[in-house]
Amino acid sequence: MRITNSRHVVRAVAVALAATLPCVTLATSADAAPTPSRTAAGPRVHGGLVDIPIRGGTATVDPATLRVTARTAGGTVELSAPAAQPPGTPGRVTTTADGARWTYPRTGLTVTARADHGRLLVSFRAGGTADTTLNWPVTGADRAASSLQLARGEGLSLPVADRFWNSPRAGLVDGEIPVDSGLSLPLWGYGLGTGQGVGYLVPTDIGTTLRVTSEGGRLRAAAAHRFSRDEATTEYTVAFALTDGSPVAPAREYRAWLAEHGQLGSLRRKAEALPATRKLLGAFHAYTWGQARTAEGVRALHALGVDRMWLGYDADDTPMDAEAVAAAKKAGYLVGPYDSFANGQDPKTSDAPTSVWPGTVYPDFCVRRADGKPEPGFHDRGCYLSSEAFEKAEPDKHYLADRTRAMTRNGADSYFLDVDAAGELFRDHSPTHPMTKARDRANRLARMGRLAKNDRLVLGSESAGAWANGVLAFDHGSGTPVADGLWKAERDKEKWGGYTPAKAPGIFFKPAELPADVAKAMYDPAYRVPLYETALHDSLVNTERWELPYDKLPRQKTTRALLAMLYNTPLNFVLDGPSIKERGKELAALQRYFSPLHKAAGTEAMTDFRTLTGDRAVQRTVFGDGVLTVTANFGTAAYRGVPGGCVDAKLKGDAKPRRLCPADVDR
Repeated sequence: MRITNSRHVVRAVAVALAATLPCVTLATSADAAPTPSRTAAGPRVHGGLVDIPIRGGTATVDPATLRVTARTAGGTVELSAPAAQPPGTPGRVTTTADGARWTYPRTGLTVTARADHGRLLVSFRAGGTADTTLNWPVTGADRAASSLQLARGEGLSLPVADRFWNSPRAGLVDGEIPVDSGLSLPLWGYGLGTGQGVGYLVPTDIGTTLRVTSEGGRLRAAAAHRFSRDEATTEYTVAFALTDGSPVAPAREYRAWLAEHGQLGSLRRKAEALPATRKLLGAFHAYTWGQARTAEGVRALHALGVDRMWLGYDADDTPMDAEAVAAAKKAGYLVGPYDSFANGQDPKTSDAPTSVWPGTVYPDFCVRRADGKPEPGFHDRGCYLSSEAFEKAEPDKHYLADRTRAMTRNGADSYFLDVDAAGELFRDHSPTHPMTKARDRANRLARMGRLAKNDRLVLGSESAGAWANGVLAFDHGSGTPVADGLWKAERDKEKWGGYTPAKAPGIFFKPAELPADVAKAMYDPAYRVPLYETALHDSLVNTERWELPYDKLPRQKTTRALLAMLYNTPLNFVLDGPSIKERGKELAALQRYFSPLHKAAGTEAMTDFRTLTGDRAVQRTVFGDGVLTVTANFGTAAYRGVPGGCVDAKLKGDAKPRRLCPADVDR
């Protein structure tokens, strides 16, 4: 967990591979991929331009500048402005069955532009040996652009002319975001303010970055991809989709992409393969300390009426023993340790049990930089360990299998593997275990898959990038749209709390207040949209970050509870003996409200999201074919019977909505 090991997502928040939901006024089926428009016209080349029919209109690509436009029923929209530095003069453009092909002889790039499931798919392949960077597409320049959607944590939709987000206070503009680790989904999008929008998807996220800038007081976003043979990033693909302008439409496109490529996981299928997974449905999540790790603490929680929980614990001197684990399982809870395969330290001086490995794993398995020096671990503790080194050794040495067996000897039926799914990938220059970032990702997927399939453990990881959705049952962190100012606030131990006392560390248990700008960037509901849930709600269970448990931020409690109910996602807590006594009733009341809703809809897709008022204070979600409808009022005035600060949820068959007003919950 968090005291003992890495949290390197701190440096870049989370990633991965592709979907189209309803507009703010339209609901659509969850799994149906958009149907390409039927048209007799095929691709054609004219005047040096390439026309390709796509869903919703005709896209036009200019190979000379890489400007991309689309003619739609509502007029012409710009999908990408010209590249600031085009890759050179294009050679002859030839048509194919569904698009066109050309090359840039000077830079050695070959390009195909074609229609794919109604989208425009533009792919580059580098044929030369020299590294080169392409800064493209350049988006948001169309004057009709009204909002920018970013997959930061759960998701944001930002008015492009919003003064706060265009200012340094928000901590967004002019920063370079790695798409493979800084975004929870490899996408962004724009609403065009006229019932139209455009979604951008980058399945080749490794080697790609996104930079948001403020141009004339308006937010623009431009991608860049570095082609490198050594890094295995010689291919770059961008999928453009015309959408209905819904703020979650880019995530809908991504969901469809995942389904088309066999990469969309299913929580229902995971539960069929491993029945213990069903215990996630209706469960809140909590890390335990002190008495909360004992059988007595578990029974006290259950006596409050809490029927489902995921309980985690550090692998320190006092992990949950077999009696506590048995009590948790008897109560219907999942229980599991925190572990990490990412950090290695000298056993003589290690500050964490999870960083101690047999023999010479440390330092032999350290990731090596280009200069041969080891990659320092989080907070410069030891080193990051190479997943390739582990994969090569595992068939004979069983380091990971032995670790897992030891960690679950108490009967634990779940496992939390820190950082493996978080997205910060490594190039390893070691001559004995060389590895590209793509290979690192493949290794992590393989070992996470073994934990779930072979070890029969309900698996979770940190701030999971979407590329890991097929192997994980839950994640902690992708629900939080972290603003950079959060880490600065955490460094103030006097206000935020430190790592003492051991049985209730202040960093988790001490209530704190976020700086105003950080609170606005992370929790203002006017900017929040469920991109992650739109794409993956029925694939894995998603929560906020562990170091932001529900009681940590008193000023945000009502907003966070409403967001959790609106998105049908669990709240995350930390518990010790005193907190169960002092705040257990509140947890129990919130969980009793959430449990039947999540049991009914946790394996359903989020099929609709919309805002019901101009100020976005009232929002509504729908799951499945109306299995659950939730209306949350983040404002102060009542809206059609829903009081401010309250949420109404209605399951199919309910005669009337079920209401929760978090501020009024019995504490």
